[in-house]
Amino acid sequence: MGSLTTMIVLTVIILTTISLAVRIVPQGQKFVIQRLGKFHSTLTPGLNMLIPYVDQVAYKLSTKDIVLDIPSQEVITHDNAVIIANAVAYINIVSPEEAVYGVEDYEIAIRNLIQTSLRSIIGEMSLDDALSSRNFIKAKLKEDISDDIAGWGIILKTVEIQDIKPSITMQQAMEEQAAAERERRAAVTKAEGEKQAAILEADGRLEASKRDAQAQIELAKGQSQAIHQVTQVLSDKGELPVLYLLGDKYVDSIEKMASSDNAKTVVLPADLLATVKGMLSKT
Repeated sequence: MGSLTTMIVLTVIILTTISLAVRIVPQGQKFVIQRLGKFHSTLTPGLNMLIPYVDQVAYKLSTKDIVLDIPSQEVITHDNAVIIANAVAYINIVSPEEAVYGVEDYEIAIRNLIQTSLRSIIGEMSLDDALSSRNFIKAKLKEDISDDIAGWGIILKTVEIQDIKPSITMQQAMEEQAAAERERRAAVTKAEGEKQAAILEADGRLEASKRDAQAQIELAKGQSQAIHQVTQVLSDKGELPVLYLLGDKYVDSIEKMASSDNAKTVVLPADLLATVKGMLSKT
């Protein structure tokens, strides 16, 4: 019975020793080995042999690209506008021993670095530039972070700005500003339209007055020619041409008086010719 127990114990010890001595590292991972508490080596994918009870697997790290989500944060731009920005980073661990011994927690460290750099970059930009310069922010962010994390055995494959937008209060202020700008443009357009209408109306009145003046000139010319022709025809008649012209004007005046709305009664002289002659003798 004692020998059987001893054999079982020895078997367990042997199996445990073999399991500690043999390590199979799956593809896409690397194991960091410590020997007596000190870094010894890094195991690559495949079958690896260790010294039992002396070597131990301290860390298991992935060699695949790791996606780090950078939480949203409020950032103040150069012109004191508040915007909300977040990002996503793709990293790859090329030196596992530097990643685990160079920094306490590389994921937290990288997130903090990206957030700090993002605040610094956007803080030097205006609101309009920050909203329209994602590629510039991305390139600048990658340039600033890559050198910092290289000492940890990590490379930054790429970093993308997921979202960058004004805060809720800024959005409300921008909407109010846009509404005020639309109202201002509408008022300017209305005033410009009224101005153009007034100019066109004034131009119309000016053109009409010019045409009226031209018509009066043409009428005067016609009357002058008529008087000249009448004078030539009646030149041998003494005062008859003058009587004719005065009579013509007198008749026109009587006609206008008769057509007036205020005229109730129009008195005509019995002897029109005598009346005209009387007017002539007075002049």
